[in-house]
Amino acid sequence: QVQLVESGGGLVQAGGSLRVSCVVSTRTFSTYTMGWFRQAPGKEREFVASMNWNWNGGRTYYADSVKGRFTISRDNAKNTVYLQMNGLKPEDTGVYYCAANRSPGTGTSATSIDYWGQGTQVTVSS
Repeated sequence: QVQLVESGGGLVQAGGSLRVSCVVSTRTFSTYTMGWFRQAPGKEREFVASMNWNWNGGRTYYADSVKGRFTISRDNAKNTVYLQMNGLKPEDTGVYYCAANRSPGTGTSATSIDYWGQGTQVTVSS
C-alpha cells in the first residue's frame, strides 16, 4: 500500500514563507505525477500545484492563485515532493494534501489522484 506522509505545516504571518514536504512509500516514485491540493473550511478541495517526471525532467503546473509565489519540486532519490510557499496570504489558509497519480499527466484534477496524504494544516494570519 502506497503511503504519503506530509510535514511542515504551521502558523505564519501574512507575507511569510513555509515549506511543506511529502514522503511517498513506493519503489516507483520517479514515475508518479505528484501534486498538492488544499481545502479551506467550508470549501471544496482545490488544485494548487503538480509536477510530473520524464527522461527530460519534470513539468510543473500551478493554480493561477499561487503562480509566482509557490514552487513545487521533487527529489526522486528521497521519494519526496516539496511545496515552497512564499508571500503567503490569509486566503492560502487550509489543509494541504499531498497527492500522487500513478499515470503520467498533469495531476491537476482531484478525480485523477490515486493516493492522498492525511493533510497538514497551514494557517496564515493577517
